[in-house]
Amino acid sequence: MTVKQISVFVENKAGKLAELTEYLHENQIDMRALSIAEAQDFGIVRMIVDDAYKTSCILKEAGYVASITPVLAVEMPDEPGSLFHILKLLGDGGVNLEYMYAFLTRKQATAYMVLRVENNEKAIEILNRKGIHTISQDSLANL
Repeated sequence: MTVKQISVFVENKAGKLAELTEYLHENQIDMRALSIAEAQDFGIVRMIVDDAYKTSCILKEAGYVASITPVLAVEMPDEPGSLFHILKLLGDGGVNLEYMYAFLTRKQATAYMVLRVENNEKAIEILNRKGIHTISQDSLANL
């Protein structure tokens, strides 16, 4: 199971991120996770939202350059060592991690991480074999 991540190029200037989030607010888009990677002139805003298709459409209508990428949202116990366990399984299985960021929910005692890996199917197979649950796009609303 994967979730849809939206990546948006945003100019690296004061107020531009506020403009993006204001636009999302005006269109009733619920952000579930957010990561920003900055460069000299532009940043890449990566986000998990409640409705990726709607978000992608409204961003393109507003002139933003945006793309959708399937990523893993992994559920784990909120305790020391949980992330290490998952990363070790993936590394031992030969799955390269490109980047990751945290995912906040209302669910107590559970943590979530968004993982971008080279091979989603292989990563899902490795994690599922060890009882580690990945989240589907449809289940985001229930978290």
